Amino acid sequence: MKITNIDELKKISNDIRINIVKTVYNAKSGHPGGSLSCADILTVLYFNQMNINPQDPKADGRDRFVLSKGHCSPALYSTLAKRGYFDESELLTFRKLDSKLQGHPDMNKVPGVDMTTGSLGQGLSVANGMALASKMNSMGYRVYCLLGDGEIEEGQVWEAAMTASKYKLDNLCVIVDNNNLQIDGDIKSVKGLNRIEEKFESFGFKVIPVDGNNIEQLMDSFDVAKMTKGMPTAIIAKTVKGKGVSFMENAAEWHGKAPNEEQVKMALEELEKSI
Repeated sequence: MKITNIDELKKISNDIRINIVKTVYNAKSGHPGGSLSCADILTVLYFNQMNINPQDPKADGRDRFVLSKGHCSPALYSTLAKRGYFDESELLTFRKLDSKLQGHPDMNKVPGVDMTTGSLGQGLSVANGMALASKMNSMGYRVYCLLGDGEIEEGQVWEAAMTASKYKLDNLCVIVDNNNLQIDGDIKSVKGLNRIEEKFESFGFKVIPVDGNNIEQLMDSFDVAKMTKGMPTAIIAKTVKGKGVSFMENAAEWHGKAPNEEQVKMALEELEKSI
């Protein structure tokens, strides 16, 4: 299933955002800000780009996705449910005892999750291994790894970036969810992080800056990544933290806080009017 209609993809992305808000509210905990910012990225990957089959989630030749910023699991779970990996009603079990939908994704419990993540900075190393395996075994699958911009303050990310470049992993596509905020505030204030595009270029990546909340631009950037040979790709996706919910947008406080009853009502009303 490959959806190419922009309006249909926008509708799916909006539905995913609605489920993110409901999921975090029902659990009374979670990370809405970064989940909302990456909803368009996941929509394009799972509904337009990736070679996947929800009826066969462990197929050898499937494309892989690693959510390195694992705390944004509400976005991944909502996307997987929308794509048909499990029933959307299960989203209401998020973070509950005995639920397979825990705060960080577990590859041993959730169909469609290719890697257990949560400890920040480690996802790209795993994605490298997957991409190398694809080449060594002539499997032909692609690997996508979503990093947070605050997350790339971790040194292991850059060790992994060197490895990806050394082995010319042109079947690897890194996406940085560049929403400019992390748990303690603005990324530049916390760690002086800037010139992300130039950093990845210096590590030997094909770099594609893009509006990460623009469906059409994302589709084009992933198409360019597929055509890039001899080097890995890094899509630097400029996004809005809390995208789609006005009082959450560009507000660091919504990094890891659930809305209350009045706030969730306001958020859902906004999102339901969006499409």
